[in-house]
Amino acid sequence: MGFFDKLKKGLSPTKGNFLSKMGSLFSGGRISEDLYDELEEALIQADVGVATSLFLVERLRERVKTEKISDSSLLQGLLAEEITNILQESQADGLQLEEGKLNIWVMVGVNGAGKTTTIGKLAAAHTSAGKKVILAAADTFRAAATEQLQAWAKRSGADLIKQGQGADPAAVVFDACRAAASRKADLLIVDTAGRLQNKTNLMEELKKIGKVIEREAGAASMERILVLDAGTGQNAISQAKLFSEVIELTGIILTKLDGTAKGGAVCGIVHESGLPVRMIGVGEGVEDLQPFVAEDFARALFD
Repeated sequence: MGFFDKLKKGLSPTKGNFLSKMGSLFSGGRISEDLYDELEEALIQADVGVATSLFLVERLRERVKTEKISDSSLLQGLLAEEITNILQESQADGLQLEEGKLNIWVMVGVNGAGKTTTIGKLAAAHTSAGKKVILAAADTFRAAATEQLQAWAKRSGADLIKQGQGADPAAVVFDACRAAASRKADLLIVDTAGRLQNKTNLMEELKKIGKVIEREAGAASMERILVLDAGTGQNAISQAKLFSEVIELTGIILTKLDGTAKGGAVCGIVHESGLPVRMIGVGEGVEDLQPFVAEDFARALFD
């Protein structure tokens, strides 16, 4: 099964949730204010988010007026186009290595979002492509996080830099930067703690990590990626906002898109955060983490 087929299959609960809430609105007939109100409510219930739902309905109003559309059966096509437009506004070409220099990807996200597994998949993909990869176990708050990362390092052939539980995360990153330089690594991926409920501590921790990287590897190509569980729906939008206050993010990886009915949140996440979705996960395998393509996502949702 190709990746698009996996995406389409994985999004089938989202598609069912999405279209079941608004399918009757697109059955044909007159376009009225009541229809717009019902569509707005249906989008919110489909986890698109309040602000994004209001924006989409307003865009449909404008297009109906300018394009002189009177049949509600045409609204589904317009909605698919507008959702695609939102997703394309921040379209990025996955997560690419900058050749000839060290690349450092700092990964953030709440516990349970799939952050460590995502790091492992990225490591496996790049080691299999012949790249030298180092993983930094800077989530020293949870022993299980280091153990999980160690298992992925062994599985992928990446090197692991770690210290004991409770160690200073910045010290782990210092060791990792030094190791990356001496071993001429192509990619250093940093796993961080996900304690968003204690935002002040997390902010200070990430600031220290950032200062270490700037001092020890200032010439490196940097990415700061938020890993979100697509199944959390509206909560993922809130997480994107909160983490953006803590760290200057450069993109998002959405995990667990397969089998969730809340994939409609992707649109709200992109629209409200302004961040590009760099990659998406639709399964357990390494190959199931792929660059996000806006057109494919919209096609899988509406076809």
